Amino acid sequence: MALAGIVTGTKAPDFELKDNHGRTVRLSDFRGEKNVVLLFYPFAFTGVCTGELCALRDELPKFVNDDTQLLAISNDSMHTLRVFAEQEGLEYPLLSDFWPHGEVSRAYEVFDEEKGCSVRGTFIIDKEGVVRWTVVNGLPDARDLNEYIEALDTL
Repeated sequence: MALAGIVTGTKAPDFELKDNHGRTVRLSDFRGEKNVVLLFYPFAFTGVCTGELCALRDELPKFVNDDTQLLAISNDSMHTLRVFAEQEGLEYPLLSDFWPHGEVSRAYEVFDEEKGCSVRGTFIIDKEGVVRWTVVNGLPDARDLNEYIEALDTL
């Protein structure tokens, strides 16, 4: 079963999750302030996920700046995400969609019920809270960062 994610032009579902430091992060906190790159990934410490998140780390000024905030979400616990961020030098928020398990992933229609985790869904949300660009890849398929950069440039 292929998951498609929510469609462009729709209002992004708001959420409140804890980051890898235990801080509460709400999507609505960025409304009117920043575009948000919302990136769902299956699990910390796995090969493709680590590669993707480190590639973002290496291009961080393009994704965390005065106009844009990167938020990465997995179904891992906050404690797992803290260790993962420290090990990989990730300086952007890693949000835990651990409990209720996958609630935000389900809201964005990227939760794989059989695997018990989200697939690779990316949503670019504008300052008004509207989804402007999206791509959803299967578990083994890494995403192309240049596509995000091009999409952000159109906002």
